[in-house]
Amino acid sequence: MIINTARFHISNSDVAKCPPEMRHEYAFIGRSNVGKSSLINMLTGHKGLAMTSATPGKTMLINHFLINDSWYIVDLPGYGYARRGLESRKQLREMIESYILNRPQMTNLFLLVDSRHEPQKIDLEFMDWLGENEVPFSIVFTKADKQGPLVTKRKVAEYCEALLERWEALPPVFVTSAEDRRGREELLNYIDELNRLPLAEE
Repeated sequence: MIINTARFHISNSDVAKCPPEMRHEYAFIGRSNVGKSSLINMLTGHKGLAMTSATPGKTMLINHFLINDSWYIVDLPGYGYARRGLESRKQLREMIESYILNRPQMTNLFLLVDSRHEPQKIDLEFMDWLGENEVPFSIVFTKADKQGPLVTKRKVAEYCEALLERWEALPPVFVTSAEDRRGREELLNYIDELNRLPLAEE
């Protein structure tokens, strides 16, 4: 897939105010500082499209980006940022869950995981919640450039083995790097395949 245009469309904290048209949406989510905004910028080829920051927890809203005037990338707030207060974390969780469960346009959720880390309890519990609610999702391992290719391959394999202790089968898995654009073609081709499917009606 070639991305010709990518532009910011709208930000809000209420799923009811998301774009009303029935277009495929692909949401990206992960723990704070997992490299979500950098990955979105890499995929679209627009360096400043999604805001990046060295400070975790900057994304606080549901951000829609219109791609090729035909489908959306949705940047969801990161979860698990400990420095947020309990009430703030609760509000963010409710906003995220409301979008995921009540947005029929969401064709797939891309769950980002840092490829350098062991399976984290918060990620595993989130995946279990997605499975319980029959949410279609894929796992995107990020920051693969931060270690050697053999180390990345081993860590991803170990992660998947740990998941198979909880799951009968794995969702689609992608390995990416925002720095060297690794995984870009695979992710965009997957989105292109899903774009060809009829959109689920509410």
